[in-house]
Amino acid sequence: MSILIVRGGTKLEGEICAQGSKNAALPILAASLLCGRTVRLTNVPRLSDVANMTAILCQLGCVIQQDGDALTIDSSRLTTCVLPERLSKEMRSSIFLLGSVLGRLKEAVATYPGGCEIGNRPIDLHLQGLKRLGAEIHEDGGRIRIKGGRLKGAVVQLDYPSVGATENVMLAACSAHGETVVQNAAREPEIVALQDFLNAAGYHVNGAGTSTVVIRGGGTPHELEYRIMPDRIAAGTLLTAGAISGGNVRVTGISPDMLSAVVDKLVATGCKVSSEPDSIALIAPERPKELERMDTLPYPGLPTDMQAQFFSLCQVADGTSVIVENVFENRFKHAQELRIMGGKNVIYGRTAVIRGVDKLFGAKVTARDLRGGAALVLAGLRAEGVTVVEQAEIIDRGYEALEEQLNSLGASIERKDN
Repeated sequence: MSILIVRGGTKLEGEICAQGSKNAALPILAASLLCGRTVRLTNVPRLSDVANMTAILCQLGCVIQQDGDALTIDSSRLTTCVLPERLSKEMRSSIFLLGSVLGRLKEAVATYPGGCEIGNRPIDLHLQGLKRLGAEIHEDGGRIRIKGGRLKGAVVQLDYPSVGATENVMLAACSAHGETVVQNAAREPEIVALQDFLNAAGYHVNGAGTSTVVIRGGGTPHELEYRIMPDRIAAGTLLTAGAISGGNVRVTGISPDMLSAVVDKLVATGCKVSSEPDSIALIAPERPKELERMDTLPYPGLPTDMQAQFFSLCQVADGTSVIVENVFENRFKHAQELRIMGGKNVIYGRTAVIRGVDKLFGAKVTARDLRGGAALVLAGLRAEGVTVVEQAEIIDRGYEALEEQLNSLGASIERKDN
């Protein structure tokens, strides 16, 4: 187990480049199986979730080489369609492999995936989408066996614009006969990145970024090199860290268009934000203003993955803020940890009422999930004294050495492994 020791009271200042995107890298790693050739990915973030995904690919028969932030994946000789149970249970994103393994080997066997316990995240939409393409699905004892000897294009209407279900159907549809139309598709930038990768690999996908994605089955996959997009959630976290510390921070390598909803809320708290085509700069007030109401929504709304960070910001704001979590019903576990630090908040189902306090105080707290853990680190930046965040390895699932990134901006954070 790792802990992060955060010494509060320092205003963050300086410039930092956004890391590669976790939520783009994982489905693209899954998509590399469809190529059946060598794929080189650059700007791959060094995260525990990425390491887990590459370990799964290796157990399926891939040969992977790492060189700095680059991964070379040779998927020419897959040896099994069975996803390893232990590794799959460690991360939610292993579910992406269903579509690509099915498309490549005509069969896939998996257990229900793991990941952060932030609420009910059923994979029904994934399975329903694959069924629409003609896959036969059998569930028994927590295992899922999918057969798709001859997948056929179809219209797939998603009941909810799920990112994972959209991506899984896209991957399987690349190997289906005919045209697949995904309606009510998720519109996140990571969907666009997956489309760009698939097209660069020799497949035929269009419409990503809108509510309708069209995939023409078949293609001539070939070797390619592809750069992973920047991580908009990591970038938003760094900007919010600047805001909570009362600092002056610039994040480079990120398009402001990806973070418009986040920037709008930072401005509402009193931050001065300016942008260029590939960077965002923030100057924070001494104390943030309240957010009268903030709702998490599918893209282009405010990401649920930024809710916890804003929660910490509101905890030290001048006034009372309301946050409504519309995506996951169990994503306020950081609230009780912030109360340990002197925060005042009340949770009513999916709604949090946060009364800003003059001071937070350093304490021993526990990261219960990825984004909530990051939020506790941010709170520690503002707190008086020393904050110890336990189970910091959870934070490593989505942030590439968060403590080092924040220290480069003037924070004082130490990691210790027990």
